[in-house]
Amino acid sequence: MKKHSLAIITARGGSKRIPGKNKKAFCGKPILLYSIDAALRSGLFDEVMVSTDDEEIAQLAIKAGAQVPFMRSAETANDYASTDDVIREVLDNYKNRGQQFDTFCCIYPTAPFITPERLKEAMALLKETDSVMPVVAFSYPVQRAVVIEDGELKRKWPEYANSRSQDLEPFYHDVGQFYACRTEAFYREGTTDTVRMKPMVLNDTEVQDIDTFEDWAIAEMKYKLLHPQE
Repeated sequence: MKKHSLAIITARGGSKRIPGKNKKAFCGKPILLYSIDAALRSGLFDEVMVSTDDEEIAQLAIKAGAQVPFMRSAETANDYASTDDVIREVLDNYKNRGQQFDTFCCIYPTAPFITPERLKEAMALLKETDSVMPVVAFSYPVQRAVVIEDGELKRKWPEYANSRSQDLEPFYHDVGQFYACRTEAFYREGTTDTVRMKPMVLNDTEVQDIDTFEDWAIAEMKYKLLHPQE
């Protein structure tokens, strides 16, 4: 049976730098719940599912209103599996159950700044292309980067040393929140990084990498500034 759209929230149990990261309390509740809540409240998806190998995460997800129709395999729960590997496993499992989706949105479990509105914006953009990636501009011109060689600083691109910031091409990077993609394009190209991919440009206030305990503390401070009533 073919359906329109699937939300895939990737939440494995293992995490080296922040143990138990995907179920750790963020501003008072497990961080995973922010992604589930945004996906459910968006009203975009026929199903909101969590891919996990952790029974505690699975129970948290089900209690929050998400589906956990199958557990993640050991092959896609290790440190070397890519997000694309996880997506492929999820889509294949659904296909084997007789369920297929035209589009999907792969949402990370440690992305408390995601909103239903941003998800709606991304899925609307997806109607015009094969995939959508949220990005943010580098806060400093990368053309003025310096590198350390033999203990000394060198300009990576000395030709830009005297260029005005406003004259330099802006560069962007993935914000690590979610990826929206057409299922057919994903199977064709094997990745959400499709040839036809549109950007959704976010601002710094709604973006924060959470890879260390220091990142976590900064993210909580930023979230509290954005949501003073919570």
